Amino acid sequence: MLISPAYAADPGQPDPIMSFLPLVVIFVVFYFLIIRPQMKRAKDQKQMQSALQKGDEVITASGQLGKVVKITDQYITLDIGGGTETIFQRGTVSTVLPKGTIKDL
Repeated sequence: MLISPAYAADPGQPDPIMSFLPLVVIFVVFYFLIIRPQMKRAKDQKQMQSALQKGDEVITASGQLGKVVKITDQYITLDIGGGTETIFQRGTVSTVLPKGTIKDL
């Protein structure tokens, strides 16, 4: 009567590629901002641990500072001062220090 009937335009089905595009963009952003840098850090850490040599000064994940006195495939023995030697898994080494950093061992 006073209001004319409204006819909605039929938009049809949305394009399936456009509906998945936000998910693809989010995955690409996560890959470049989170996954790729983490993989690079893990690769560098593994390379550093495999290059350990006798006499290197290291910090373990638990915070122990020591000088490497013996190396095997799985374990390293550290002199942590005063002639005290402790055995650590090779994977616990988090940082190799420059030579001469630990003075009083």
